[in-house]
Amino acid sequence: MTVSQQPSAVVLGAGLMGRLLACALAQRGHRVEVIDASGPEAAHAAARVAAAMLAPLAESAVTELNVVRMGQHALARWPQLLAALEQPVFFQQAGTLVLWHRQDAAEAERFAGQLARTSAALPALPPAQRQDGTALTRLEPALEHRFAQGLYLPGEGQLDNRELLAALAHQMQVLGVTVRWHTARTPAEVDPGPDAWLFDCRGLGAQPQWTSLRGVRGEVARIHAPGVSLSRPTRLVHPRYPLYIAPKPHGVFVIGATEIESDDLSPASVRSTLELLSAAYTVHPGFGEARIIELGVQLRPTLPDNLPALHLTGPRRMAINGLYRHGFMIAPAVLDAALEVVDQGHSPLADALGLAVIR
Repeated sequence: MTVSQQPSAVVLGAGLMGRLLACALAQRGHRVEVIDASGPEAAHAAARVAAAMLAPLAESAVTELNVVRMGQHALARWPQLLAALEQPVFFQQAGTLVLWHRQDAAEAERFAGQLARTSAALPALPPAQRQDGTALTRLEPALEHRFAQGLYLPGEGQLDNRELLAALAHQMQVLGVTVRWHTARTPAEVDPGPDAWLFDCRGLGAQPQWTSLRGVRGEVARIHAPGVSLSRPTRLVHPRYPLYIAPKPHGVFVIGATEIESDDLSPASVRSTLELLSAAYTVHPGFGEARIIELGVQLRPTLPDNLPALHLTGPRRMAINGLYRHGFMIAPAVLDAALEVVDQGHSPLADALGLAVIR
């Protein structure tokens, strides 16, 4: 390989973060090489199983304000990133609906109070709007007055994770990125040269190098329910399993709630599956006639504080990890901060958003 052919950037890991970064670097004129232990379908990536909801206000009930800020940034960036792709990706910004049964009203008030505190701290974030049963049915006619009250979170969104992963893989081809699929490499096994950047985006694959990483298990059901016409992501408040239902194209729904401190990748448990599907059935009885397409299990790469971080491990060496359960919601913010570090040696965006840059 001649000097002119050598990569100016090598990306280890082609999950969501690795693919976004590879495309962004190639668009900026870098000769990019991607090395991934799996294949273009991203079978072992947490991003393949995710619901891909872009819901910073809703997530503020379970995360820190800096993650919410990253989610705000990403909501504005996703349309720009998707517009640069040749292949279309389902993207929706019709808000989030939050529902609860009467017996869970106290938990719902706690949830609403947390959202109100978030809105007070971040006034640019559209606040939650209380809805009575009539207003809920107007927003989602399929609910047919089954809920007496709820919350509407305007501006929140979602996208189709698998369409996006496929579109990014295609875009890497279009941009001339060299991709070595089914090739496992550690940073120590790759030498791109002193003038090239090396990015480690391997998620839990980086655990031997980033020893504080842990896996948090999530279980998700993908079902086909053409008889259900929910048009936006819906969350069901519950003291033990805050369920989410994310409608995707062609009558497909992604249903999840579980978050288990475990690195177990065995198949989904009967208990979790029963709870997920039973709770979904209480939202809409049409789910009773749905067909289960897939019960997915994956581990989210998580740091001790449950927050993402950029780790500068040496000159032109960066590890990006810890996106936890918020990967799609915050990935554009993490991407933009990483690109600022490449260009400037530091990231004003990371400072503004509260994204850790470890040196």
